[in-house]
Amino acid sequence: MEKFILHNQEAVLVIVDIQERLADVMSERKKVVDNCLHLIELCGLQGVPVILNEQYPKGLGPTVPELRDALKGISAHEKVTFSCCGMGSFARTLEATGRKKVVLVGMETHVCVLQTCIDLLKRGYIVHAVRDAICSRTTENHGIAMEYMRDAGAVVTCTEAVLFQLLEKAGSDEFKVISKRIK
Repeated sequence: MEKFILHNQEAVLVIVDIQERLADVMSERKKVVDNCLHLIELCGLQGVPVILNEQYPKGLGPTVPELRDALKGISAHEKVTFSCCGMGSFARTLEATGRKKVVLVGMETHVCVLQTCIDLLKRGYIVHAVRDAICSRTTENHGIAMEYMRDAGAVVTCTEAVLFQLLEKAGSDEFKVISKRIK
């Protein structure tokens, strides 16, 4: 049961390839970006590390402006491998956090997000794949890849479940900030 529980002191948010040219062709762009912004806000309030990744930014452009603005001071790990784990800088950064529960978001579900998820699971991480903060160009590819991740051992979840697990209780200043965001 422990794999299903998130605590802020053991979690890390990993953002995969939410970049301008890729996001432009995603029908779920707004929902995914908004949900990522909710998660980024809570991570900032609670000191949860955030690791940003970009797939070949020369071709796909930088991270979308809304996320770049929210992630001031966080540099992206550039990659050409589909899995974030294929780049040593990402793996070293993740390991240095000392955290084993990865909250995974990004684009595209069936390519870079899926391959990152599988590699993280192979390396002993517990992955919480946030279904409504991950997307593909097609609904079919998204659904198949989410099932694949669950079958492989990831916890498939949603943004609000992650937010409220990390918050743990009502009444705090953090709770008030997040409650306003999601209304």
